[in-house]
Amino acid sequence: MLVGAFVLVLGAMIIAGVLWLASGGTLQKKYDFYLAIVQESVAGLNLNAPVKYNGVDVGKVKNIQLDPENPERVKLLFAIERGTPVKVDTIAVLKTQGLTGIAYVELDGGTKNAAPLLASGNNQYPIIQTKPSLSTRLENVLTTVLAKLDSTSSNIDSLLSQENRAAFKSALADIATLTKTFAARKDLIDASIVNIGRTATNTAHATQELSPILAKVGPLIDELALTTKQIKQGALAIEKAGNQAAIASNSAGKTVESAGANFERITTETLPEVQRLLGELNELSASLKRLSEQTERDPASLLRGRSIVPAGPGESNESQP
Repeated sequence: MLVGAFVLVLGAMIIAGVLWLASGGTLQKKYDFYLAIVQESVAGLNLNAPVKYNGVDVGKVKNIQLDPENPERVKLLFAIERGTPVKVDTIAVLKTQGLTGIAYVELDGGTKNAAPLLASGNNQYPIIQTKPSLSTRLENVLTTVLAKLDSTSSNIDSLLSQENRAAFKSALADIATLTKTFAARKDLIDASIVNIGRTATNTAHATQELSPILAKVGPLIDELALTTKQIKQGALAIEKAGNQAAIASNSAGKTVESAGANFERITTETLPEVQRLLGELNELSASLKRLSEQTERDPASLLRGRSIVPAGPGESNESQP
């Protein structure tokens, strides 16, 4: 009975330990879940496919499903060991392992100072950025190259059409004819080339001889430019003077009109007085002239007065003035 009781108790303990380990005991790893969305085929990627970070296994692919809102996208759910430094700049890429073609997910990037990747908005899991796999990039490049090759082939076909071949053949015939013509006139062409060389030499000599003349003409051109500038300045000055003269003419016209009225008044009122004054001045001038003549003849008369002229024959002194 004791042995049977011991076996039962030991079996119960073993079952309890197994159940405890299966339910997440201390010896089991803990995982965090991340979501990645790719826009390419995930052929070859299976559930529980490894997730590697720079080549180190850090988790597994837990779920693969199409995006119900966009069938061109595939949602991948990763279970990554807790403590793995998944950052905001970490990128997930699909890769194949060796020649077997077994697909896995490679995590790359994640700088030292970048922030940890956390869930945002209404998203249940943090979303890891993705980029096209090598096979997708090669497929895109090959598709572009094939499209360009197809376009090039079409252009070559168009270039080598029947009409273009005929035109090309005609052009070759014309070139052959032209070549024969050149060959027939080889001597004339050689002579022309020699003449061209002589002409170039003469031109060089003429240019050298013209250099001193051009050196002398340069200052004359500068002086001509200076003279032209002075003429322009003189023309501007004359134009300015003309404007000022026009203004002065208008002012003079107004002055003449005002002076005309004053002159008419002076003619009617002052002119008679001026004429009378001129008459008196003439008499005074005549008196001064007689006095001057008298003084020249007899300077002493200024002191002793006018002498009495002796009477002539038949005259008396009383009749003298």
